[in-house]
Amino acid sequence: MAVFHKDKIRNIALIGHGGEGKTSLLEAMLFKSKAIDRLGKVIDGNTVSDYDQEEIARKMSISLSMAYVLYKDYKFNVLDVPGFFDFEGEMVAALSVADAAILVTGATGSVPVGAEKALEYCSEHSVPVFIWVNGVNKENSSFDATLQAYRDKYGAKIIAIELPVMQGTAMKGYVDTLAKKAYDVNGAEIGVPANLEGKLAEEDGILMEAVAEASEELMEKYFGGEEISAEEKKSGLRARFAAGEVYPVIAGVAVDKPVLTALFDHIVDLFPAPGESVKHGYTANGKHETVQIDENGKFAAQVFKTVVDPFIGKLLMFKVMRGKVSVGDTVYNVEADENEKISAMSIMRGKKQESVDQMFAGDIGAFAKMNYTTTNNTLCDPSEVVKFDPIEFPKPVISFAVSSADKGSEDKVFAGLNKMLDEDATFTIEKNAETNEMIISGMGEMQLDIICKKVKNKFNATAVLKEPRIAYRETIKKTVEAEGKHKKQSGGAGQFGQCSVRFEPGAADGIFEFVDAVVGGAIPRQYIPAVEKGLREAAPKGILADYPVINLKCTVFDGKSHPVDSKEIAFITAAKLAFQDGCSRANPVFLEPIMHIDITVPDSFMGDIMGDLSKRRGRILGTDSVNGKTVVSAEAPQAELAKYATDLRSMTQGRGKFVTSFERYEEVPASQAAKIIEDYKKRQAAAQ
Repeated sequence: MAVFHKDKIRNIALIGHGGEGKTSLLEAMLFKSKAIDRLGKVIDGNTVSDYDQEEIARKMSISLSMAYVLYKDYKFNVLDVPGFFDFEGEMVAALSVADAAILVTGATGSVPVGAEKALEYCSEHSVPVFIWVNGVNKENSSFDATLQAYRDKYGAKIIAIELPVMQGTAMKGYVDTLAKKAYDVNGAEIGVPANLEGKLAEEDGILMEAVAEASEELMEKYFGGEEISAEEKKSGLRARFAAGEVYPVIAGVAVDKPVLTALFDHIVDLFPAPGESVKHGYTANGKHETVQIDENGKFAAQVFKTVVDPFIGKLLMFKVMRGKVSVGDTVYNVEADENEKISAMSIMRGKKQESVDQMFAGDIGAFAKMNYTTTNNTLCDPSEVVKFDPIEFPKPVISFAVSSADKGSEDKVFAGLNKMLDEDATFTIEKNAETNEMIISGMGEMQLDIICKKVKNKFNATAVLKEPRIAYRETIKKTVEAEGKHKKQSGGAGQFGQCSVRFEPGAADGIFEFVDAVVGGAIPRQYIPAVEKGLREAAPKGILADYPVINLKCTVFDGKSHPVDSKEIAFITAAKLAFQDGCSRANPVFLEPIMHIDITVPDSFMGDIMGDLSKRRGRILGTDSVNGKTVVSAEAPQAELAKYATDLRSMTQGRGKFVTSFERYEEVPASQAAKIIEDYKKRQAAAQ
């Protein structure tokens, strides 16, 4: 494999809605460049980039994968990104290293929500976007209607640089609006079809206006009525495209008999080389700077994706940001504070790795056999330490309790899940100290289900998901006094302890407060701590169920002792008896966690959101407008938000998003309390 330098490299992410043809486009690119001799299909499960067992079974991409394409003396590193919303983290990872993106969209006459979200993300992160309209050969497809749909939404940013030449449903060629010439599917020049002459003139006018804004010189030519050459158009378009100011659009066909028109040439001519568009921030010597992708500096790279393989271990996909790296080098992992030896390095085509000895700034490859490195780590020359800004992956929005389907296999399940943490940065697993459940959290139900399937496939361990328990609390609402008495006689020395305790709401710290009000030595001083210990041990167990009692003030004011039989354990037990008696008569109630939730949705979905929150016992706090969308601030019980991520996606066609944070505890309505007690009884019965 030849060594490639940054001016001959193009790093491209294929993005868009699920099922629009991203994987098929990459397959067509590999086939057209003769990297593969047979065109695979997603439906047949034999494409280069969808190679995971779950991807083949589900006929959809679920993980970011990469394949390089060689064209002339250029190398295209193409990142195939899943389109389903649960795998948004894969798109974020790909766009963190891509220098441009190709949005793949069907010729359906509409803008899919996945395309909207991808374009929104690219706009926010200054990633140039090229639009490829797929499937213009399908029945009822329309390139013109699709072009207009994108124009209606994105205005003058949409620039058609090719127009498909159609004969019925067959694509026979294309019209190049830059050169004002037409070509057949093999690239041979043909005459511009009469039915496209008017459309060509219209699109040329739109293109000229866009190009003119690239520089003052072109603007003067445009307004002066001077001829702007095809090369000048291309140069102006490239500048505006790299700046993210326009979205060039072409059409094609990805499956059966692929038609890619001049896509490869557009990638060479228009797409920015590494470092020309997307800038990578890093910190060195306490200063935050932007890296210049240059092979003359000291080596620095960032790992953006980890692939876990039970046989070869971890594959770490990285982008060289500066300098070069060779097999045999020793590099420094900034986050782990460890040195790593580069013993194996490769470039990837799907699951196939091709070993290389050296890679230069701007290129993308994979390391293997590393001990300390994972996603988001910076690797650099030990003599010049830098740390790249971490990739900001989306936060988990849905959680389930996870356990093993087979008793005794829990360790195997959790070991497999922990290994999957390396592969997917958008899910977490942790133990809830209050409910004692292992909680797995992620972007959606499908993502978590697939993670569990991968654990089964790769590590032969079966995980089971269920809704997690809510960490309720209990408290009391009135003041009572109770007496606890423990007396035990068993032949020898006995046990005796008696205490009177006042229980009331209003602990100083909001959790638990103990007050010693005993006078006259009714309880000897050495046993007062035992009373407190008994009460503190009783409080976490609850009265109504097994939830901790909070905001509890306990005042011990009287008691009795025995000169021989009184012991610490007796007063601990007596205090627990007083707790059970007193709190059960003090009007105990459940408290539930109330969450603050900020929901971001287009205005058109406001009515649905408001109505749904009302059904969830939610309270609207207010609304705000941010970047053309409405942000609804509200509060709702955590118990009502268990599957809100799925429900919100359904209500808003995938356009809504939300974040939550714990706010406080509030009393549970009586109607809900009965359900909590019933659930507790079921768990008790199951445990027996």
